[in-house]
Amino acid sequence: MTVQRTVGSLVAHAHERGVRVLTLDSPANRNALSSALVGELGERLREAGADDDVRAVVLTHTGGTFCAGADLRDPPDPDALVALLRRIVELGKPVVARVDGHVRAGGLGLLGACDLAAASTAASSFAFTEVRIGVAPAVISMPLLPRLDPRAVARYYLTGERFDAVEAARMGLVTVAGEDVDEALAPLLGGLRKASPEALSETKGLLTVKVLEAFDRDAESLTAVSARLFGSAGAHEGMTAFLERRDAAWVL
Repeated sequence: MTVQRTVGSLVAHAHERGVRVLTLDSPANRNALSSALVGELGERLREAGADDDVRAVVLTHTGGTFCAGADLRDPPDPDALVALLRRIVELGKPVVARVDGHVRAGGLGLLGACDLAAASTAASSFAFTEVRIGVAPAVISMPLLPRLDPRAVARYYLTGERFDAVEAARMGLVTVAGEDVDEALAPLLGGLRKASPEALSETKGLLTVKVLEAFDRDAESLTAVSARLFGSAGAHEGMTAFLERRDAAWVL
């Protein structure tokens, strides 16, 4: 498989046996969701959705971090993030996350929007870190809350604790966890390659009804919550503390 990279691109792409592989490739900020990356990933997904040769999409990453969450120096507009997550959910082809590294905050929203996810038990860790920088996992709740164990998500939303790939699989954040992520991923891709493209699209539609209902119902209010919190004094202190590698003022 030949990976195609364009100078200045943040998302590399490749194609093999009906699978379009989109690789987050922004090592300078640990694949954080900058406005540029969000825009480019959305466009790559649009292209994959329009390509009749694409049976499924794999979303993966370079480096030891799948996605560090929102880029605090260049955060995406909340509406743009909503549009990206909805594009993943609405895409007429299954989107599969391949996670072989750390995932934080908004990066977990990408996982929640994907239909399937495989994660490495050896390299992956997860955390909803929003509360520790003075914001909330508002927009990403739309794809996550309909799919996750309520008690588990309450714990990790409220505490910001890290958890591993085994726990991520137990709570429904990932589909399968294994020491070698590609071995864990192989049966998922094998099954998708054996399925009718039309049947896959219709079946995905059955599975995403509740998620899309959440987008229709909550997108406007949660976007407003996100914008308000990111502009608050608490978020300014939390983000400054994070960038300065110190405790925020409220830490006891």
